[in-house]
Amino acid sequence: MIKLRKGALTLFESASYKTTSAVIQSEDAVLIVDPSWLPHEVQEIRRYADDAAVNGKRKYVLLTHSDFDHILGCGAFPDAEIIASAAAAGKDEAAKERIVEQIRAFDDDYYLERPYEMRYPTITHAIEGDGVRLRLGASGSLALVFYQSPGHNDDGLFTVVEPLGLLLAGDYWSDIEFPYIYHSSTLYEASLAKLDSMLGSHAITRLIPGHGASTTDRAEMKRRQTADYAYIAAMREAVRESDQPAIDALIAGCRFPRNMRKFHRGNQELFERELRGE
Repeated sequence: MIKLRKGALTLFESASYKTTSAVIQSEDAVLIVDPSWLPHEVQEIRRYADDAAVNGKRKYVLLTHSDFDHILGCGAFPDAEIIASAAAAGKDEAAKERIVEQIRAFDDDYYLERPYEMRYPTITHAIEGDGVRLRLGASGSLALVFYQSPGHNDDGLFTVVEPLGLLLAGDYWSDIEFPYIYHSSTLYEASLAKLDSMLGSHAITRLIPGHGASTTDRAEMKRRQTADYAYIAAMREAVRESDQPAIDALIAGCRFPRNMRKFHRGNQELFERELRGE
């Protein structure tokens, strides 16, 4: 699974949806980000984190958002403190159960069994607001700086890891996916805009999306942001004009088209609801 090992950072890529998980180490902390997908993949990440957590290092799991594919590995880390947005922590029981049921349905579809309890994670650190800082480890050797990122869903969280300059983006700025928007297109645009302030406020060395390849190139980061803005603007205009050929053309040539058409159609339906004021 290991896609990249560079200093304190190790990136793992799942066979499913090219989902990226990370393990980030310091002298007294191990941070695990979105451990996912398949049972043996989660166990591989767990073993790697366990090997890193020597000499009393504390373990933390960071969830970039609460989509089921990003939380389904949490149960493999019962000894870790869980970090997520206050919106993710504050979901009502019915919403939590819907997310867990998605995991159960996925596992049933593929006859998958997991050696841990499947439940919505209990959030130890619920993050609210932008610019909030959390220090990890007894010495505070890793500092996380958070920015809320609603739009894709309602509880996203961008995280900058200092002093390493890593930007953990969740389901934004992918090189393989157009924007998947489940919650709000206008909030998605507002979250995209935060890239500029984060690049201005932090020495970002690597952007790590939830799906696809990371990048160290600031021009590439901006290119992805521009492409996402353009997709949203074009979709909004084509929906306003009821121009189905223009809508269909927005993802011409995309990779994995049979699956991505489903998400593109979901975006169209969301924009239609927004246009009707729903």
